[in-house]
Amino acid sequence: MATKTNQTTTKTTKRRKRTTTKNKKKLVIVESPSKAKTIGKYLGRTYKVVASLGHVRDLPKSRMGVEIDNNYKPDYISIRGKGDVIKELRRDAKNAKAVYLASDPDREGEAIAWHVSNLLKMDDSEKNRVTFNEITKDAVKEAFKEPRTINMDLVDAQQARRVLDRLVGYSISPILWKKVKKGLSAGRVQSVALNLIIQREKEIRNFKPEEYWTIDAEFAKGKDHFQASFYGENGKKMPLANNEAVQKVLGKLDRKKPFNIDKVERKERRRLPQPPFTTSTLQQDANRRLKFRTRKTMMAAQQLYEGINIGEGAAVGLITYMRTDSTRIAGIAKHEASQYIHDQYGAEYAATKPVKGKLPEGAQDAHEAIRPTSVFRTPAKMKQYLTPDQYKLYNLIWCRFVASQMTAEVIDTMTVTISQNNVNFRANGSKVKFAGFTKVYKRGQDKDNILPNLEVGDQVTMISDDPSQHFTQPPARYTEAALVKTLEENGVGRPSTYAPTLDTIQRRYYVRLVSRHFEPTELGEIVNDLIEKNFPEIANANFTADVEGDLDKIEEGQKDWGKVVDAFYKPFAKEVSTAEEKVEKIEMRDELAGENCDICGAPMVIKMGHYGKFIACSRFPACRNTKAIVKDTGIPCPKCGKGTVVERKSKRNRVFYGCSRYPDCDFVSWDKPVGRNCPKDGHFLVEKKVKGGKQVVCPNGDYKEEVQK
Repeated sequence: MATKTNQTTTKTTKRRKRTTTKNKKKLVIVESPSKAKTIGKYLGRTYKVVASLGHVRDLPKSRMGVEIDNNYKPDYISIRGKGDVIKELRRDAKNAKAVYLASDPDREGEAIAWHVSNLLKMDDSEKNRVTFNEITKDAVKEAFKEPRTINMDLVDAQQARRVLDRLVGYSISPILWKKVKKGLSAGRVQSVALNLIIQREKEIRNFKPEEYWTIDAEFAKGKDHFQASFYGENGKKMPLANNEAVQKVLGKLDRKKPFNIDKVERKERRRLPQPPFTTSTLQQDANRRLKFRTRKTMMAAQQLYEGINIGEGAAVGLITYMRTDSTRIAGIAKHEASQYIHDQYGAEYAATKPVKGKLPEGAQDAHEAIRPTSVFRTPAKMKQYLTPDQYKLYNLIWCRFVASQMTAEVIDTMTVTISQNNVNFRANGSKVKFAGFTKVYKRGQDKDNILPNLEVGDQVTMISDDPSQHFTQPPARYTEAALVKTLEENGVGRPSTYAPTLDTIQRRYYVRLVSRHFEPTELGEIVNDLIEKNFPEIANANFTADVEGDLDKIEEGQKDWGKVVDAFYKPFAKEVSTAEEKVEKIEMRDELAGENCDICGAPMVIKMGHYGKFIACSRFPACRNTKAIVKDTGIPCPKCGKGTVVERKSKRNRVFYGCSRYPDCDFVSWDKPVGRNCPKDGHFLVEKKVKGGKQVVCPNGDYKEEVQK
């Protein structure tokens, strides 16, 4: 009887084990909850998709965390605050039938997968790594058919970057703290970016403007009027250095006599579309066209990549992976685009050989260009599901991709040479013959400039001349778009580094954005000068580009990451040792604010904080009185009438306007009051920036004045 009972128990236990194993799900680990939600709906009930919420391990913040004498071995620790996430991952992995790591398909994503694998004590030889370039149902399911092992070359390249950045940052930053002030930092890529901005500022300061003149003239043939500009004499281009040269030219002309048409040159110009976006070109175009900061661009792109609910059940990734330096396009995407262009615009608009972008030097070409996952999801159809920022960026990406698969724009150009007494004027005309890709994606604001039908031997009359004095302009300060472009052209940084680099140099108050252009601060110039003198290679774009090249070779399996780090660190360590001894402490003298402390009567001074300059008592820390630096407009407060409107800055460095009597009066406005009330409803009028200048408007929308340029 006991034997039968034991047999029954054994059978029941086996049945339970089989049932338990059968009910176990396959675990998929990604970085973000939104990505997990999208992928989970594609994979179905047999899978459980969870998020690691980014990195789970990193170097410690409190110390270097690199064993220099042990082949630069990194001492990774679990990130503070991630304990509960790691416990959940371990518990889920223990109860899972199989575990797959599906973090992003780049170096950083590979490193995240490797760190998770280590924490979960997974077998390195197992094929548990899954990657996809777009988050669509087909792409995700296809990727899970062919899992692979973790690519240690990619991991090593990321480890080398992390270790190099740690060695630089944790070696130079303490020197900056001792010699300049606490809280400063230095880094490989950020030092080059800062140096570029400051070199440009020096060029602007040293620039000496040179005078030059132009002569614009209006000509007429019958009733048709057109514009032309002075070209030169005897068919040779001639600059006009001053007014004397202008008067000499004008002295040779007789406006009462006709001018001859000496030459008419007609040509057909073809303008090709640009290739689809890379990370760099997306950031540049979003900055120029949408006025998006690089950080904002990448946040919106991440959301579009990870999935948007468009009313089809599961969320859908609308764009391919957004960190790429390639302009390559998958065959199926080309075919879809060609079909769409044929249907919407006609065969003549579809390119048989679409434009191919030239890869920048050192490009990895690991992923496709940034494109819509389906060209049939037009921006118009998607608009209802997207936020305004998501829509603007999706529209930009979609239009750029479709345009890249279209034919060239064809422009008829006409160049006319007009002469009298060997003095030459030139008129340039153009007219679009065939719109081509500009049907979808316009470049600039080019308009037709149509000239009359002129032929050699015709005569025209000069109606007026307009000499103008000009001065050469210094090079423009970098915008975010221009700086990203320059960093890429110099081979500095990679797609994932541009946004955080620009963010860091602003947070450290090394630079500030003024009218969307970077200006270095006094602090930024001091830090750059110290780095340039003591660590010249760190600020050198060519050296940093060579390091990036070495990282690429590690990824390709051609170099050992430890040797690359060693080749960099040995000479760098000597520079650090020398700098610690030789660099003298830099005294940042406080500037007097011109007023005394309200509390103790001591002079107030201007100090530098995280968010810029502010006024503080010179007796700090004995007296802790501080004030924001405000600009008084002199305009009476619209609310209380007792105080005046002052200009202030928010923590995000955005200008706003408030009452000088704050906190007694809580008046606040993003727009500057002008000191007058609306004639319609009596509300105070404000000044708004609009295209072409400034405009005085009523905030209620009932009244507008003419734009002031």
